[in-house]
Amino acid sequence: MSLRVWDERVVPRLTDLSLRGHEVGELRTLACAGLTGRVLEVGFGSGLNVRWYPPAVTSVTAIEPSDLGWELSEPRRARGDVPIERAGLDGQRLDLPDGSHDSALVTFSLCTIPDPVAALREARRVVGPGGRLHALEHGAAPEESVRRWQRRLEPVQRAVAGGCHLTRDVVALAADAGWRVDQVEQSYLPGPGLSRPWTYVYRLGAG
Repeated sequence: MSLRVWDERVVPRLTDLSLRGHEVGELRTLACAGLTGRVLEVGFGSGLNVRWYPPAVTSVTAIEPSDLGWELSEPRRARGDVPIERAGLDGQRLDLPDGSHDSALVTFSLCTIPDPVAALREARRVVGPGGRLHALEHGAAPEESVRRWQRRLEPVQRAVAGGCHLTRDVVALAADAGWRVDQVEQSYLPGPGLSRPWTYVYRLGAG
């Protein structure tokens, strides 16, 4: 199997399976809380956030590079009450007007975007004054012992998981993109110690 076929046909299914669990679902609920109006969702994936959109969300503009991911999201989109439009493939370059959205949401996607700061800057441009960024991402752990393993494993992770990085500092990325981060919660997902290079999670809010 070629790497391209793996990335296009296998990785979206593995991502859907690995990120649909109960513990992650609880974090998605918290990450989506407070979203309002027209929401830009960068890295829509297979639609795992759809069930958690609060009533104040009126529409979602989905940015998703994977055709299979979009296909997998169809049942979830069909069950939801919020209009969802796929409006681009690349979060780093959005064909959307300045200030056209009220909120932005990104979950488990900044790890794979080649230039995450560019994507977050684009979200900053598209979200109007007073709008909020809601993010739920995995990234660099606080302990040097875990970070050392993250650095060792990252080349393999990038090769088999669609370019996924293990070592990104999500708070720093958001700040570098011009967001004012005012809410941060960080913790490991439940699981054995061996899983820690993959399971340090950031949930943040920024304006």
